[in-house]
Amino acid sequence: MIRLSKLSDYAIVVLSRLAAEERGQLQTAILLAQQTGIPEPTVAKVLKLLSRQGIVQSVRGVRGGYTMIRVPEEVTVTELIEALEGPIAITSCADIDVETSCQIAGLCPMRGRWHRVNVAVKGALDELFLSDLLIPVNRRAS
Repeated sequence: MIRLSKLSDYAIVVLSRLAAEERGQLQTAILLAQQTGIPEPTVAKVLKLLSRQGIVQSVRGVRGGYTMIRVPEEVTVTELIEALEGPIAITSCADIDVETSCQIAGLCPMRGRWHRVNVAVKGALDELFLSDLLIPVNRRAS
């Protein structure tokens, strides 16, 4: 079974909240944690990873916070998963360009054969966008 971590689920919830806000409006990790019910350290970790990928932007200072800098229709699910989980690979052998620590790699008849499966999965994820996954959220009352 191919399974993503809870972090990916949490990212969709956090991004749904951020996407519901007006473009450029900042939200703190604490406020996002309160609004989503996700623990603040987890929200902060998700936001940090998404910031590194250029999906959200961090603004420091007293009036700082996070905002989405890309529209959900332009962020692929591949980008999202790679930001949170790392490179997509069905098995450690799937990425033929990466050295594997497998002790039988030199003898294994499957070495590199998973590459086609990996390419198909990544291709499918490249055709899905963050906007396809967002959870409808009511805007916060001002």
